[in-house]
Amino acid sequence: MSVQQTSTGKFIDGEEVIAIELTNNKGTYVKIFNYGAIINKFIVENARGEMQDIVLGFDTFEQYLDPGYLKDYPYLGAVIGRYANRIKNGRFILDGETYQLAQNASTDTLHGGTVGFDRKVWDIVEINEGEQPSVTLEYESEDGEENFPGNLVVALTFELTENDELILSYEAETDKATAINLTHHGYFNLSPNGGNIGKHKQQIFASNYLEQDDNYSVTGKLIPVAGTPLDFTELKEIGKDWDPDEGYDQTFVLDKIYGDLSLATKTIEEDSGLTLSVYTTEPVAHLYTSKYLDVKNGKGGKDYVGYDAFCVETQHHPNGINIPEFPSTVLQPDDLYTQTTIYKISLNK
Repeated sequence: MSVQQTSTGKFIDGEEVIAIELTNNKGTYVKIFNYGAIINKFIVENARGEMQDIVLGFDTFEQYLDPGYLKDYPYLGAVIGRYANRIKNGRFILDGETYQLAQNASTDTLHGGTVGFDRKVWDIVEINEGEQPSVTLEYESEDGEENFPGNLVVALTFELTENDELILSYEAETDKATAINLTHHGYFNLSPNGGNIGKHKQQIFASNYLEQDDNYSVTGKLIPVAGTPLDFTELKEIGKDWDPDEGYDQTFVLDKIYGDLSLATKTIEEDSGLTLSVYTTEPVAHLYTSKYLDVKNGKGGKDYVGYDAFCVETQHHPNGINIPEFPSTVLQPDDLYTQTTIYKISLNK
């Protein structure tokens, strides 16, 4: 087990960008940048005995700053905050005050606004080289950043276990009531050769999904998955029922006790023999099959295009700040925000 820190040689707003590498005794390896808490590599042994990288990204850190990449920015492997997914009309009311945010997705706010937590350098506050290597990153979002209220301090710990589990543990505190909904935007592909993920088999432990308007913003209505292409209650190929021009970009309400850590989704790929199981304390999981992905010169010089990856974004209900019936996404000064999500890799053959 080991933890290594390496400078990228880059400084952003005077803060040094560091690569942190976690390795367990089986050789499973995760590389994280303190910029955006980006998971740059997640390398595991597949059923062929090959070491395989299961996340999309770049060979160098500098590529994450390339203007061409940022133009059609897909948030490759980054943390999302202060508020994941969409806030309708970029507006919410809290304690009688209306907050207008940047409308960076048509008329709505997406993934925290113009410059979210994904484009900030986080402080490295703790390294643990013990039995389960870990790193804790911290970011203080000042009152008024992206027009959100309150000074918010967020800590995110990445821990790699001997059982090939990558555990993401979040904590946050604020000095003023604020809206918060954190997630991580890893792009996964379990095939040894990459490419279209339509043949991956997917299971989602959810009987309902959230209705969305034409701009993918949640309306507040729950719809049963039964009898629809969104029924993943039994394992099936992702591409079996999808519209090949749309894929999936949908939030599923998990069948679970609120706050309990439980299995949310399972994804299987036959050629690699790999299974990705996602456990979370969060109430929903958003499945995105990367329709809009258009990235040049990814790892190994490969271009990434639509449907080359899937994302499982565990979070609270999108737009929940505007829908009182949903679990609250308000954090009060006397409360502690917590969330745990686990990405567990295993072999299915």
